[in-house]
Amino acid sequence: MLEIKNYSSFILNDISFKLEENENLIILGQNGAGKSTLAKVLSNLINNNQVFLDNEDISSIDDLKRAKFINYIPPGLTIFDEYITLKEFLELSFVSTVDNQKVSNIISLLKMEKLKDKFCKSFSSGEKQLVLLASAIIHDAKITIFDELTANLDINRLKDVYDIFKSDLLNQKIIITHNLDLAYALKFKILFLKDGKIEFFGSNEEFFENSNLEKFYNKSIQKVNNHLVVNL
Repeated sequence: MLEIKNYSSFILNDISFKLEENENLIILGQNGAGKSTLAKVLSNLINNNQVFLDNEDISSIDDLKRAKFINYIPPGLTIFDEYITLKEFLELSFVSTVDNQKVSNIISLLKMEKLKDKFCKSFSSGEKQLVLLASAIIHDAKITIFDELTANLDINRLKDVYDIFKSDLLNQKIIITHNLDLAYALKFKILFLKDGKIEFFGSNEEFFENSNLEKFYNKSIQKVNNHLVVNL
């Protein structure tokens, strides 16, 4: 169980919610709403004592144990060694002993065999997003927070990522996205942020009622026959 109680900062205002162990979450909101800040608070990249994992204050958990509990995946891949290959990068994702077979399996799963021995710095923006996903699967944290993972992915790759999100390859997931089609299709619980405040926290079905879409997206999108349609 993940819980945040009454967290406030100069960006976020009185954030409180609870996510049960079997629940996945989509975080939505306009640019600047505080989504990435919230992700960093939940993973303790912004230190605080108002987030609890299984009723334990996250700030009191030692770094190694916390890394096994919760993993934050940033919106872009940072290359700390310009000559590191995909295989070498993924080997660094293990908390302890490297499992080379698992590395090979993940590379195969994401259809990245041709990139295995190439330098990560040469990858396209979409390929770099897939590297982050591969690393998250290998890391195998209890909770993984993805910050705009699906940005820059083509439609085929987006479908691959959707299939992984719906599978049991990852444990509990928190996904920040602007992709409403993905959010709707995943059927995960929804949290909507506006100006640092929680405006909605509840079921996917309830959030995607047209009354809520009109309220949160100013009549720019509506649901028609179970499909989302943009009003251009």
